[in-house]
Amino acid sequence: MKPLGLTILGFPCNQFGKQEPGQNHEILPALKHVRPGNGFVPNFLLFEKGDVNGKDEQEVYTFLKNSCPPVGDSFGDPKDRLFWQPMKLNDIKWNFEKFLVGPDGKPTMRWHPSVNISEIRADIRRYLLKLYTQDILN
Repeated sequence: MKPLGLTILGFPCNQFGKQEPGQNHEILPALKHVRPGNGFVPNFLLFEKGDVNGKDEQEVYTFLKNSCPPVGDSFGDPKDRLFWQPMKLNDIKWNFEKFLVGPDGKPTMRWHPSVNISEIRADIRRYLLKLYTQDILN
């Protein structure tokens, strides 16, 4: 999808089940050798670890969450799973929640972490096709 102008960005976070406890310099080696392992190297830009929810959330996440409606009205049982305060309905529900930001910098879609990647891929293809069609017609 990169030829169509799609860039994927990853933001490690330790607020979901404490699944990213390492320091920034440990994240890439852990991906490569531990989880998922087998020499995995991400083919997307990976940012430094930070908070996506709560009082210390990164500004990019404040912007994203304020631009798209929440993807659910429940966190399930947050005890020993979710590590931030205060909790808000619009917060990221779990790791791997996704956002699509248009070329104009405006967030256009948001997906719950449980949405199947094939559905997300289809949504992104429809969005890119719509952009491409608009460019041709203009």
